[in-house]
Amino acid sequence: MSPVFPMLTVLTMFYYMCLRRRARTATRGDMMSSHRTIVSNSRTSPLNAEVVQYAKEVVDFSSHYGSENSMSYTMWNLAGVPNVFPSSGDFTQTAVFRTYGTWWDQCPSASLPFRRTPSSFQSQDYVELTFEQQVYPTAVHVLETYHPGAVIRILACSANPYSPNPPAEVRWETLWSERPTKVNASQARQFKPRIKQINFPTNLIRLEVNSSLLDYYTELDAVVLHGTKDKPLLSLKTALVDMNDLEDDDYEEKDGCEMDALNKKFSSATLGDGPSNGYFDKLPYELIQLILNHLSLPDLCRLAQTCRLLHQHCCDPLQYIHLNLQPYWAKLDDTSLEFLQARCALVQWLNLSWTGNRGFISVSGFSRFLKVCGSELVRLELSCSHFLNDACLEVISEMCPNLQDLNLSSCDKLPPQAFGHIAKLRSLKRLILYRTKVEQTALLSILNFCAELQHLSLGSCVMIEDYDVIASMIGAKCKSLRTLDLWRCKNITENGIAELASGCALLEELDLGWCPTLQSSTGCFARLARQLPNLQKLFLTANRSVCDTDIEELASNCTRLQQLDILGLTIWYWITNQ
Repeated sequence: MSPVFPMLTVLTMFYYMCLRRRARTATRGDMMSSHRTIVSNSRTSPLNAEVVQYAKEVVDFSSHYGSENSMSYTMWNLAGVPNVFPSSGDFTQTAVFRTYGTWWDQCPSASLPFRRTPSSFQSQDYVELTFEQQVYPTAVHVLETYHPGAVIRILACSANPYSPNPPAEVRWETLWSERPTKVNASQARQFKPRIKQINFPTNLIRLEVNSSLLDYYTELDAVVLHGTKDKPLLSLKTALVDMNDLEDDDYEEKDGCEMDALNKKFSSATLGDGPSNGYFDKLPYELIQLILNHLSLPDLCRLAQTCRLLHQHCCDPLQYIHLNLQPYWAKLDDTSLEFLQARCALVQWLNLSWTGNRGFISVSGFSRFLKVCGSELVRLELSCSHFLNDACLEVISEMCPNLQDLNLSSCDKLPPQAFGHIAKLRSLKRLILYRTKVEQTALLSILNFCAELQHLSLGSCVMIEDYDVIASMIGAKCKSLRTLDLWRCKNITENGIAELASGCALLEELDLGWCPTLQSSTGCFARLARQLPNLQKLFLTANRSVCDTDIEELASNCTRLQQLDILGLTIWYWITNQ
């Protein structure tokens, strides 16, 4: 037999696996329908009565429209019984996420997407809720009161947040998921997806949402968890389940968002070492690398186990220049980082958003990873990474000298003193501090030393005492600033806006939504329009003082303006009659 055949056999088997997986996906709708029918026909004994409970509290979330110091439009409204349902409409007593639609991805502050992000991962925001009693879930109902359809994934966690003893193992299981779909109605509905059964009780439920197809903000009122105290038994109809269906479900679940493949020592696997690698010996190294660049991260790890040649290619650090680990947040832990460490010496973009919570990643594990992989980092996404502490930010400042892009959005558990380390990152061009506890002293230090900043988000930073001082420092030091988010800053005045506009003439995006201390009568908005002709996006949300003159100035001077938010104003008659 020709030495070409061993390698061709391996590749043929891998290609066959891919085709078989696609074929399963194409017919998966029918299989899931039958499987869900069986699940829905399960019955519990009279002694195992169903428990119905509303959420006790909201323990974590990625964003919300409301203020940190109020209850209007905040995620905390999801706790308890409904406030609005079954009524429809825009109510302040509901939970509302910060964004909707696709226009947020088209504004100047939007960041580029990561390569190799699996198409199955579509989540943009999340909220986690706890319930009084642990139950085996039989149903999860979401009460949506305005523009429904954003929820795309529901998960359950094995950990009990109210237990005094930390669990030996924390597991997340997907109860239900689907791709974003358009709902052609804005009215209230009780969303009741068919969930799968899990083999552990839970009182911690997570909703993940995608609002990209919505015409307006989605509003959620309450979440209802149905379940039994004892594990329910399936009826005899389960005997009709095809075992192949169960295997396919398991395979798809692992391929979707688990990291089990990353937690194996591939170097210990017995790899084929045939006399020849066939035609692959004749292909340029770069061409093989280009082909493998189209594989997802789990597939890349699986392929590394097939033969020594492909193991070498799959472990090449050039395959990990962009590393997006956010889709695998439910399984990523210290062990995952350890086995990725040797491959990530050249990583430049790293996304660890949503990862590491509830003990999955330790401070020491994160520090070890960055000490090996931080030297080339240019972009680091750490949104909602609650394992971070002062020591972690110190490691980032020391190990990532080339860092230009740092996202700490909703890292609201970071202590205020930790942010002082960011001032050491002199090359920063983009800094996201939305919903953090950064204080004024640390922020002034950052602005003083990070003079190359082009994108800065300070939305909902409630620990800053005087935003006029901050705006003055931005105007004096950040001459290259292009985008600035001051959403819900509580005390900026016309003086701060004047300093800002005079020093940051290159501004293309400015968010002054829900800034109640800004008054049109001072002429601040008119001067803003005249001094910032490059504006493409301007938010003046809920500022009731904006008048016709302000809109006329914007129309005359800001000819590049594409996004203008004046929601909540009283000038619609003027606009609709021009």
